[in-house]
Amino acid sequence: MHELQDLLQKIVGFRDQRNWKQFHSPRNLAAALAIEAGELQETMLWKTDHEVTELLETAEGRTSIAREIADVLIYSLLLCDATGIDPMTAIGEKLVENERKYPAELSRGKASKYTHLK
Repeated sequence: MHELQDLLQKIVGFRDQRNWKQFHSPRNLAAALAIEAGELQETMLWKTDHEVTELLETAEGRTSIAREIADVLIYSLLLCDATGIDPMTAIGEKLVENERKYPAELSRGKASKYTHLK
């Protein structure tokens, strides 16, 4: 967890050196996060799973996808900072909820929503 806190401090420091906090309301950060997630998806748009695998095997493709993932994670962490939500706690609580909704014995190998597991 210490590494995540250090990373968040670096991200916030970068932002603060540029006086960008004024633009980083939770609403704006959520929008930026959605846009960056779309850009990540765009790197794989119209490709088969096999083509995505091949893309990831190239330095250029892997770098492109890594940069988009980094943008998604940066905005996610900035949104956590702006809302006062601890990402580790939020993830831990969500995993507990998902364990309850998707018991392994009912969901193993299935892509069904929890409301359709029987």
